[in-house]
Amino acid sequence: MYQRCDSSASEFLRSLSRPPLIAAICMQIGDRGRGWVEQCGPTKNRTEKAVPGAVASHAAASVLRWRAARPRLKWLRRDAVSSVNLEGPAGRSQQRDLRLDFFRGLALVFIFIDHIPENVLSYFTLKALQFYDAAEVFIFISGYTSALVFGRALALQGPIYATAQILRRAWQLYVAHIFLFTIFIAEVSYTVTTFNNPMYNDEMRVADFLQEPHIAIVKALLLQFQPTFLDILPLYILLLVIFPVILLGLRLHPLLVLIPSLLLYAVVQSTDLSVPAYPEGHVWYFNPLAWQFLFTAGAALGLPGTTMQRPGPTAGAWLLIAMVIVGVGFIVRLSWTIHGVWDSSPGLLLKDLWPVNKNNLSPIRLVPFLSMVFVIGSLVPMEAGFLRSAVAKPLILCGQQSLEIFCLGILLSALGHFILSEYNSTIVIQLAVNVVGVAALCLTAKMIDWYKSVGRTPLSAAAARSGGNGISP
Repeated sequence: MYQRCDSSASEFLRSLSRPPLIAAICMQIGDRGRGWVEQCGPTKNRTEKAVPGAVASHAAASVLRWRAARPRLKWLRRDAVSSVNLEGPAGRSQQRDLRLDFFRGLALVFIFIDHIPENVLSYFTLKALQFYDAAEVFIFISGYTSALVFGRALALQGPIYATAQILRRAWQLYVAHIFLFTIFIAEVSYTVTTFNNPMYNDEMRVADFLQEPHIAIVKALLLQFQPTFLDILPLYILLLVIFPVILLGLRLHPLLVLIPSLLLYAVVQSTDLSVPAYPEGHVWYFNPLAWQFLFTAGAALGLPGTTMQRPGPTAGAWLLIAMVIVGVGFIVRLSWTIHGVWDSSPGLLLKDLWPVNKNNLSPIRLVPFLSMVFVIGSLVPMEAGFLRSAVAKPLILCGQQSLEIFCLGILLSALGHFILSEYNSTIVIQLAVNVVGVAALCLTAKMIDWYKSVGRTPLSAAAARSGGNGISP
């Protein structure tokens, strides 16, 4: 069946022989590229007989070989072709990994639920069943997808272009954070004025903004002023700003980055080193000196072509150990949750392990989470049937539009909290607030996906399938 060539892909290949297009390509890549385009002419017929996934990516793979032949950046040349295989049957491996979208979308829904205080549904989210919560999922997948997307840009276009793309994404997140900050402050201030309840100013950590807005605005622009719920995006922005160095180090060898990252994490655990924030005396809620290790670990696993993705001979034994850690963590943490509801029920190891430090990403949180990642990566394949079910589809869409859904979820969480506090907080009303909020997230994700698909041309869609997976970091 691989002998048949998709008609649209064949039309794309035939278009390469058109003089205007060849001239445009030559103008872009110079005299050296002009010789390459002329050499590619005789390969047209042979490429048309290739597998469907190879046709649209043949030119990209040829560009990659041309770049790999250049004398500079030998370490990039060494891994350039092997890390991004765009030809032949490997085109099938470039399909979008729906596991990333599904679990990121699920984490965004959990973040919305957990941010509503005393929410009955929070007893059924990750934080009630494990020592970690949706924040770990969000940061880890962000690191994984960042390496997956920008690692491919590094191999295809080089380090300068990849760095520009990373900083462009960081700027997008920064702009989104500032807009979210503005709307959030307005939402809290309106609620305080309407219900004459200044308690929300302190609860949402916006009192300092209202007392000295000229200073708070500057601190917010510097990511030092972080009201409640607005502390994870600054962490992500900072990690992306330093990610070009991480990505280049991972390309050389993962251990060159993982070992210093782990050492910095260990220093934080032993010395409680932190990053100061505003107002004076406060620190970043998500300590970037600690959480950088989780982001880096995700990037090391997500970078195409690294040895971190290859299972070793002892994978079965490690899987068994990881399952034991996950199981023990589930039993202990569930006993704590039950103890919080029913005081006579014992909380296992509660006095020995409590409190579990989230700010510095305590090892009690990190080890069970990484164990769960190993278990899911081993037991849930990319082709898992549930990922294509009607139930999973809304979560996948939320994961694909993660930035917009995250921002909307933060605003809806605060709104839900205000409604339950000022009107009624019965279980029925809580369930209604949760249902309406989750439905709003899913419908918004569907609308954004539809809007983006309208302007998506067949050529750009083919390029996304063959190269970029369409995954946003």
